[in-house]
Amino acid sequence: MRSEAEGAVPEEKEPVDSTEDAADDSEDDAKGKKKKRQGSFWKELPVLIVVAVVLALVIKAFAVQAFYIPSGSMENTLQVGDRVLVNKIVYHTRDIARGDVIVFNGLDSWDPEVQVKEPGNPVSKALRAVGTAFGVAPNEKDYIKRVIGIPGDHVKCCDAQGRVTVNGVPLDENSYLYTDPITHERNKPSNDPFDVTVKPGQLWVMGDHRELSFDSRSHRGDPGGGTIPIDRVIGRAFVIVWPLDRMGNLPIPDTFKQKALEKSSAAALPATPYALGVIGTLPLAYLLRRRRLRAS
Repeated sequence: MRSEAEGAVPEEKEPVDSTEDAADDSEDDAKGKKKKRQGSFWKELPVLIVVAVVLALVIKAFAVQAFYIPSGSMENTLQVGDRVLVNKIVYHTRDIARGDVIVFNGLDSWDPEVQVKEPGNPVSKALRAVGTAFGVAPNEKDYIKRVIGIPGDHVKCCDAQGRVTVNGVPLDENSYLYTDPITHERNKPSNDPFDVTVKPGQLWVMGDHRELSFDSRSHRGDPGGGTIPIDRVIGRAFVIVWPLDRMGNLPIPDTFKQKALEKSSAAALPATPYALGVIGTLPLAYLLRRRRLRAS
């Protein structure tokens, strides 16, 4: 006779769904990885910002810098509030040319055209410095003007037709002189007569809004006679980047491409440096000739 223990049937256990457990585990892993990525992003964000700022400052210092236009002295070419990019490398590869729109530092030479209120606290000063660095705030020490005369040029106003002349060649400035948008009346090339010869290392510059611009004409009583030192030039403004509806380049007007200007400029240069150059080569030629005679 069987015992109850022998006749008992073992109780079956419910099967475990391994697929469901694996899915739960993978979902938990995904959530953990997502949280880790989010945490990692927020930790890396300050580093990315610092790197971006450093790169921007390096580019600003050596290559391209943005500038804010604070005054109407270059209207209609540039409007108040425009932002332009300035190429700081171009003058390492070529000379400054007539017609270039340049930005230069007028510290200790010209008074500011626009008086900018000095920030009253360290935070405001820091924000002003950052804004100036990125071209979103004005800098009262920097100016933007158009180059009219380069070293050796004889710049005069006005001829019988009221035009500015460079080395006796009249400039046709109608394409860039300020024109009133309502009356359509254009500025005269200059209301004040002047007659200057640009010295070596200097530039004669003028704003396109001649009736509003405090340019070389307004500084003729200064030591440089109104001209600015070439070594104070920061770079050439080559494009408007803001506002978007005014985006565009800043080319050299055609009037400055007249061949007569170049010929006249070369003729206007003093003959003394050339004479000194010839005289300086004579001793060298004499020494080379003696050396050849000894060798023979």
